[in-house]
Amino acid sequence: MLENLQSNNIFAVAVVAGSIVLLIYFAIKTLITSNRFQKGIDLYQQQDYKGAEAAFRRVIAINSTNDVVHLFLGDSLMKQGKVAEAATEFKEIINRAPKKAEAYLRLSNALMEEEKKEEAISNLKKAQELLQAQRQPIKAKKVEELLQKISQK
Repeated sequence: MLENLQSNNIFAVAVVAGSIVLLIYFAIKTLITSNRFQKGIDLYQQQDYKGAEAAFRRVIAINSTNDVVHLFLGDSLMKQGKVAEAATEFKEIINRAPKKAEAYLRLSNALMEEEKKEEAISNLKKAQELLQAQRQPIKAKKVEELLQKISQK
């Protein structure tokens, strides 16, 4: 009976210790990710797009599923004239999160840079639909106005 109680206590201590170690690991990982992301934002605001790109890539190496970081990476690439790479980033976001209107908007911008007007219009329309569905009528109206301008050209 005493042996049974001791082994239960050892097991409980091991579970608690393991949980604490995991919590510490994730806290450190989150802190590192947050610091690198902030560094990328700071570099982007300072117009150091190459540095921002590197910082965002380091964040993605830790957490590859953060769509906001991928959006900023794509923006950094666009600012450097790496339009095809930026478009790839935006397409990856769309594949992972097809209801992310911002990715469609940014992709349409990249496509216009690549002179792929019809594809850009298609992505703008999708963004507009998503914005309406997400109850963002002001943004949807702005996209509609942009679509009208592009169609007139």
